[in-house]
Amino acid sequence: MFDPKSFPFDLEKMTEFFKTNDFAKAFAAPTVPGVDADAILAAQKKNMATLVAANKAAAAGYQDLFAKQVEVFEATLAEAQKQITDFDPSKVDAESAAAQGEVAKAAFDKALGNMTALAEGAQKANAEAFEVVSATIKDSVAELQEVSKTFTK
Repeated sequence: MFDPKSFPFDLEKMTEFFKTNDFAKAFAAPTVPGVDADAILAAQKKNMATLVAANKAAAAGYQDLFAKQVEVFEATLAEAQKQITDFDPSKVDAESAAAQGEVAKAAFDKALGNMTALAEGAQKANAEAFEVVSATIKDSVAELQEVSKTFTK
């Protein structure tokens, strides 16, 4: 069981320890001759900003894709409800069965078209996000190549 009287923690000693030691110096970046740490840090900030932009582009694309999926679902549901409401089993004959077959085929074709549009939307969102990240990676590689040249001199 925990006994606060025997616990060796001393708040005053800990406070004094942090007051007398300058931890900012301990965590300061070491300087290497010929390396511009600020430029590397700026490049990494740019890379992070690019990743954020890519994620925003992807999120916007997926949000649009989700809205289209909801729209397709609602339209399909409304059509199904209409078909159920209009269906009268006492009036089924060869002609109405053929008409129902045509309606079902048209519904299938429409659903297939909607799925194609959704797939194209997902592909577009992924392509846009990839383009943003790809451009930044190319820039980063070029920057790293420039930095590495300073080490070979």
